[in-house]
Amino acid sequence: MTLLSSAGSFTDATSSDASLHRFLHGLPGVDQVGVEQRAAGLGTRSIKTSAKEFAIDLAIRMVDLTTLEGSDTPGKVRALASKAMRPDPADQTCPPVAAVCVYPDMVPFAKETLGASGVRVASVATAFPSGRAARDVKLADVNDAVDAGADEIDMVIDRGAFLAGRYLEVYEEIAAVREACARPDGRSAHLKVIFETGELQTYDNVRRASWLAMLAGGHFIKTSTGKVQPAATLPVTLVMLEAVRDFREATGQMVGVKPAGGIRSTKDAIKYLVMVNETCGPDWLDPDWFRFGASTLLNDLLMQRTKMTTGRYSGPDYFTLD
Repeated sequence: MTLLSSAGSFTDATSSDASLHRFLHGLPGVDQVGVEQRAAGLGTRSIKTSAKEFAIDLAIRMVDLTTLEGSDTPGKVRALASKAMRPDPADQTCPPVAAVCVYPDMVPFAKETLGASGVRVASVATAFPSGRAARDVKLADVNDAVDAGADEIDMVIDRGAFLAGRYLEVYEEIAAVREACARPDGRSAHLKVIFETGELQTYDNVRRASWLAMLAGGHFIKTSTGKVQPAATLPVTLVMLEAVRDFREATGQMVGVKPAGGIRSTKDAIKYLVMVNETCGPDWLDPDWFRFGASTLLNDLLMQRTKMTTGRYSGPDYFTLD
């Protein structure tokens, strides 16, 4: 797909609301039937035992272990961070997860517990989950989280502005958040841009949001907050994976993808990994480029892992509930 020739240069595309509208609406339309059939077909692929063992450990390493509840406490976040570092205390070979994802005020407690473990701290921001706030409030939210030590920021876009066609407003807000992630000492939090795909209505809008976020400098594009249904689905994630693949082809830049919300089983996680490999290739089979936003997925991965190493299932209460 030659996006540059079909939709104009990227520099020109972001110069005005009108040009950005032309660019995004000049992207090839998504074949709804085709994308759903392809996602369903990829979901039926079977893998061998050795590949399944590799996939389970890879999926564990890709988890952003998440708690985003009004009832979150420092103690709960510390316990979650401890689990992130040692998901299975009885098995030293079990890898840690990628990150712990919390609200900004919980960042210091996660950071203190994780220390130099290598597990990152991700924080939601920009008036999560609704995105309904003035821009200065959203940027203050980001600054608070980064100042507290967040390694990654998961921002929500203004879906109202996007659906109303105010694309430049959304673009400029993403770019402003990307700038707010940086610090004078050179430290910069990675930016994940959440679309809330359940509210975007069409696959074409998901593709447009993907390109908009990538053009604005997002390091990752993310499906959902987990607070709205439907959240992550295979077809939506497939559209986003095709977007990052095409963006790399056009620019040479890689952007990560994070499905979040509703992914609960090892079987589902493996379907996503197969789709990543088949759509984007092995470069994206890495926690730096693909993540699962989840709170309950980890326990099922651990149960399946125990079954493969010991030959027997652990009960669902063997691992801590998050």
